[in-house]
This record gives sequence, structure tokens and C-alpha cells, in this order.
Amino acid sequence: MDQTSQNNFLVPIAIVIAGAFIAGAIYFGGAKQSNPSTSSGQATNTEIDISPITERDHVLGSRDAEIMIVEYSDTECPFCKSFHSIMKEILRTYGNDVAWVYRHFPIKNLHSRAPKEAEATECAYELGGNQAFWNYIDKLFETTNSNDSLDPSELPKIAVAVGLDAVAFNNCLSSGKYTEFVNKSIEEAVKSGARGTPYSIIISKGGEEKAVINGAEPIEMVKAKIDALLD
Repeated sequence: MDQTSQNNFLVPIAIVIAGAFIAGAIYFGGAKQSNPSTSSGQATNTEIDISPITERDHVLGSRDAEIMIVEYSDTECPFCKSFHSIMKEILRTYGNDVAWVYRHFPIKNLHSRAPKEAEATECAYELGGNQAFWNYIDKLFETTNSNDSLDPSELPKIAVAVGLDAVAFNNCLSSGKYTEFVNKSIEEAVKSGARGTPYSIIISKGGEEKAVINGAEPIEMVKAKIDALLD
């Protein structure tokens, strides 16, 4: 087996193993997903290995903001649904000082429908740009009751609800063109330290300081960590 074929064979295996590890960590309490108020404190950590923010990232707010919050999320995770609302309030509170970066971390072992939902958001982005992506994911979180409760037949309905063409959306989603993109995001999430969802990293402008938000922490705890980096 040549090197390229071997790598192509090993990548999906690594994703499966990572998913099993993550699910086990959550189940046995390592990720403390059952306690969304868990905090790692306000100490900053410059050693967090996170992929740089690029033009391909989905950003809500100014890309020149003093603080960027990179969230790794699973659309069928109930804590992610809750944290989505918290992040909206954070942006309203801090204005142009804080921006939100959304990245995919569907945990298939727990939520088998989440990976395809993640792909659906990318199809929304393809068809309507960054604003369509955010409109779609807002509507998806509004629609689902979490824990694989969203019927896949709702995905094109959500697309139409946010102004996208149903035929083009279905063609995109059925093609599987964004499967690899979502899988890469999963790998990057694990590399950055994610063991459950939501998992977020606060990054100061320039990247000198970073802090972790573990789970759907209460808004006051999130604000305290932001304020520590803004000071």
C-alpha cells in the first residue's frame, strides 16, 4: 500500500477512534457535559493548539475585534443550543469588541444526525454566503429539540425558510461534498483540546492570550473570561 492510500485509509479510522474516545469521555464525566457550568477558571493558556482563523471561517461580528471566540459545536447537542443563545447575548453586550467563530464538532456516537446537519449549514453558506450560514444555523437550533430529534426532512424546509433554493440545496446536501470539510473540523477540534460540546476558545487580538470555555458556561462566567483578556 503506497503512502497516499495508507493515509486515505487511516484518516477515517482516526475519526472513528476520536469519536469513540470523545463519547467515552463525556459518558464517564471527563468532559463534564452533564455539568455545563464547569469552568476552567480565568487563567489564560497560550499553548492551546488551535487552527488559525481564515477567510473560510464563519464569523459573526468584526474580524478586527479585540476578542475572537471560536466555538466547536454539535447542532444536536442540547448544551450547544443553550450556548448559542448565550453567544448572541455576548455579541449584543460587547458590540464590535467581540466576534464569534463557529466551527463544526458533531459527535456522531451521540448524535448520528449532527454530521449531516453540519454539512447542511455549509450548503447554506455555498448558496447564500456568510449571512445565509448564520441564518440557517439559527433556524436549525430554533427548530431542533436536540438529541437527534430533528427529522432530516426538515433540513430543506429550513433552507427555504431562510431564502435558499430548495433544489440547489438538496443537490448540494446529497452530493456529500462537505463531508470531508466537517471531518477536518472534527479533527481540529480534538487537536485543540475538545472532549465535548460546546467547546470554545477565547483568543485575544494577535493571539497572545487564550482562555477556554468548557461547555455552556453561564453568561457571567463567559463575561469574566472576556473581561480578563480585554483588561
